[in-house]
Amino acid sequence: MLDLKKVFGSSNDRKVKQMLGRVAKINALEAGYAGLSDEALRAKTDELRGRVQGGASLDSVLNEAFAVVREAAKRTLGMRHFDVQMVGGMVLHHGGIAEMRTGEGKTLVATLPVYLNALEGKGVHVVTVNDYLANRDAEWMGRVYKFLGLSVGVIVHGLSQAERQRAYHSDITYGTNNEFGFDYLRDNLVYEASDMVQRPHHFAIVDEVDSILIDEARTPLIISGPTEDRSEFYRTIDRVVRELIEDPETFDHDEKQRQALLTEYGSEKIEEMLEAAGHLAPDSAGLYDPANVSIVHHVNQALRANVLYQKDKDYIVRAGEVMLIDEFTGRMMQGRRLSEGLHQAIEAKEGVEVQPENQTLASITIQNYFRLYKKLSGMTGTAATEAQEFFDIYGMDVTEIPTNVPVVRIDDDDEVYRTTDEKNRSIVAQIEDCYTRGQPILVGTVSIEKSELLSELLKAHVFEHEGKRQVGIPHAVLNARYHEQEALIVADAGIPGSVTIATNMAGRGTDIQLGGNLDMRMARWRQEQTALGAEVTAEAEAEQRDAIAAEIESKRAQALAAGGLYVLGTERHEARRIDNQLRGRTGRQGDPGRSKFYLSCEDDLLRIFAGERLDAIMRTFGVQEGEAITHKWLNQAIATAQKRVEQRNYEIRKNLLKYDDVVNDQRKAVFEQRSEFMVADDLSEIVGEMRRDTVDELVMRLIPPKAYAEQWDVHGLTWEAKSEFGLDLPIEAWAAEEGIGNDEILERVSTAVEARAAEREQLLSSAQMRSVEKQFLLRQVDEQWREHLTHLDHLKNVIGLRGYGQRDPLNEYKVEAFSLFQKLQGELRSNVTRWLMTVEIQFAPPPPLEPRELVEMHIDPLTGENERIPLSFGNDLGALPQERRAAAPVSSLPEGWQRTGRNALCPCGSGKKFKHCHGALV
Repeated sequence: MLDLKKVFGSSNDRKVKQMLGRVAKINALEAGYAGLSDEALRAKTDELRGRVQGGASLDSVLNEAFAVVREAAKRTLGMRHFDVQMVGGMVLHHGGIAEMRTGEGKTLVATLPVYLNALEGKGVHVVTVNDYLANRDAEWMGRVYKFLGLSVGVIVHGLSQAERQRAYHSDITYGTNNEFGFDYLRDNLVYEASDMVQRPHHFAIVDEVDSILIDEARTPLIISGPTEDRSEFYRTIDRVVRELIEDPETFDHDEKQRQALLTEYGSEKIEEMLEAAGHLAPDSAGLYDPANVSIVHHVNQALRANVLYQKDKDYIVRAGEVMLIDEFTGRMMQGRRLSEGLHQAIEAKEGVEVQPENQTLASITIQNYFRLYKKLSGMTGTAATEAQEFFDIYGMDVTEIPTNVPVVRIDDDDEVYRTTDEKNRSIVAQIEDCYTRGQPILVGTVSIEKSELLSELLKAHVFEHEGKRQVGIPHAVLNARYHEQEALIVADAGIPGSVTIATNMAGRGTDIQLGGNLDMRMARWRQEQTALGAEVTAEAEAEQRDAIAAEIESKRAQALAAGGLYVLGTERHEARRIDNQLRGRTGRQGDPGRSKFYLSCEDDLLRIFAGERLDAIMRTFGVQEGEAITHKWLNQAIATAQKRVEQRNYEIRKNLLKYDDVVNDQRKAVFEQRSEFMVADDLSEIVGEMRRDTVDELVMRLIPPKAYAEQWDVHGLTWEAKSEFGLDLPIEAWAAEEGIGNDEILERVSTAVEARAAEREQLLSSAQMRSVEKQFLLRQVDEQWREHLTHLDHLKNVIGLRGYGQRDPLNEYKVEAFSLFQKLQGELRSNVTRWLMTVEIQFAPPPPLEPRELVEMHIDPLTGENERIPLSFGNDLGALPQERRAAAPVSSLPEGWQRTGRNALCPCGSGKKFKHCHGALV
């Protein structure tokens, strides 16, 4: 049968081939642009910008713009864009996702569409996964942009409002997804248009797009404020639940869904315990009485904290604080807290100080934030497995970009052992083999706990090397506890004989180059010279660069002779992308390399999906201790299990988006209305309309049309007129008049209210009244929206129960959310009217404003994990407890740093003494 794909190529091949035809035209411009002076090349920016702003499309100037950027990169960075990088740039410009292997230069690729789209003058955002990469890329690629006359800004945690405004008004802005998203939310909490920092969302390029738009997409961005202290309540519930779960019959838990639930027996038992201790509401019908809904919620959270969350795997306790561990990167997430009282439940479990909960002030999902952009694109090394999700949710196609040099990496079949101990022995043996042969090896683990276990095994390992007995294999560890050194450790991971253990390689942002990284080595040398007080001259720098380059070339040859970088995975991750990211670290730019995963039947993925069956098969076939099984069918079975987990996670993200889409239209309406209020000078017409609507609603509700006079609530209307408008109206006398109707009473009330409003207007000047109206409106919008979000959170938590009544929870949520939104609008009109009609207004110098206690959270709706304020390199280094400091091996320090004197300045450039900085770790 004729294989049409072989004849015509895949759709991806045809797309790339078409773009390569355009690359040939760009290449034809190269010689001419190479002959231009720096000034003439820079002048091309003004020329192209003028054509674009004059009506020319970006596509019509693409060839020239890409050629200009390529030439500028050659002059500023000494780097020339490959043809395949040009193709990647075109994919990004057209709003797609460019899948490019590790080491193919994605950072450089982004300069092409960024420059082209910046010509419109509407701002371009480049989104990275952490502050370190945002700073690095803005400085590194910023040389190209600044050379061509464009301005560059960077958004990182800790900037002032003025600094953020300058950064956002630059032609190009680098930053993290969290910073961009939270700035958007904060812009909708300010009271003056001049305090807003962002411009309209025009074009964004997302680096590591799968990490941000897939892994982080289960996590809504939330800004919240603190509520009252309830620490003793959490401790009480924790004591009760701890006593309860001593009996395993009282609860069930599901590791796949990360859920823990009380059994019927458990519910009865805890109800008895709580009732006996006097914790249930008085006169309530039991634990599940509506009066006890808060207690039920916190019991469930305490159960999850005690059953599902494990110390040193999901979190660590440091300096009396519970710190979460990011499951995707293995990093310690300082400042991140779990939602819905779950973090407080863990604090109560660990006996540390229980911090207060927070109330949501503003919220948006990652999906709906990035869908604000008129054009969105992304780049990563691993997107193909999630191509359908990218298209369904973001409307982006994934294009696989060919490598510049063919990949020659060898990917071995997985080795599966019966037990973890057998697997670990084989892993240590493989590491020993690589170390003794001088082959660099990168070992990937799935958690801090497992990376530290492996580190201990390597420290205790005894072996023969060069005829001598040696105890311990030197190695470096990349995980949450040593994140300050991540970039430096990764830069040295390609040196012959180096052993690097990493919890996860996603988002590290530094290539592993065989022999070492020249730029990192030079940066380290400059820091060392500065610490010694030596002057760094251009001649000395050039001489040192040549010496380091020669040393790296020699070490590169040794690493190549040993087989290149060996990547060893100690366990399969639940997402194939994460495994592919680890594998992709070796074999960059045509280098040789090898990768293999070592598994056991006790690994989480295999244990949950096929552990017992696989163990039985191995016993049946008589697999001996220490013996592994390998087969392509086994690889396929594991990949199938991973697909099932990926599909489950996709459904979670899709479900989150469905619910957030219900709120998204409401959010847009409220935020747009709020912006209109903020920029308007005169809101009297809107306030007047609200006042008239409030009068209409009151009269229609209490004196309905077509109702008999005996059915009128005259007393209620009299009371409401007093409380809402500050008016004592003779409504009872009006209602007693012969032949009076609903319309006439409405007209009389309206006339009285308008007269009252006119009197209030006379008390203040027109300008003062307009200012008061504006402030009241904005504050009421914020207050009503905050209450609305709280109601929606509570609604979302219980709406699933409607499914037991054979009703679709999503449709029920839509109906209830719409009803709540209508209530919000009515209360907004009523509150604004009441305040403006009844409150005594006095003008006085405002008291000094205290800073608002706002907490930024990034919450996973499935696990409740909260992500904010990522720990940057060099932060909190000296704050590590002594036992944590001592755990770091000397070999974890970058090459050459071990010889630094204790009282010398630290080579990292922090300005601290070595013993108080990186030296404190060893």
